[in-house]
This record gives sequence, structure tokens and C-alpha cells, in this order.
Amino acid sequence: MAEPKFEVYKDAKGEYRFRLKAPNGETIATGEGYVAKAGCMNGIESVKENAPKAEIVDMT
Repeated sequence: MAEPKFEVYKDAKGEYRFRLKAPNGETIATGEGYVAKAGCMNGIESVKENAPKAEIVDMT
């Protein structure tokens, strides 16, 4: 079975972005644009570290 993965890419403005893909290939999260690749990589690390601790807030 495939694993989830982070893909790093450049958008039309030349900024670095990431998307988190599920094992089935669907995009389940996207990051903001970063001028530097290092900022994008830090964003990925932040998601990895903080997502398991994130609370769910139902706004409905």
C-alpha cells in the first residue's frame, strides 16, 4: 500500500508550495506560497509536528 507524501513544487508566481497527498493520490492539504524553498520545508515540518495535536473545531 502506498504512503501519504508531501510534494514540493513552484506555482505560477514562482513561489514554493507543498501539497499533502493521500495514498490514493488525492490532495488532502496545501500550503501557502513561500519565497524560499527552506520556508516551504519548514512549513511541511510544522504540519508534521502540529497536525497530530490539532483540535477539531466544528464551525457548523
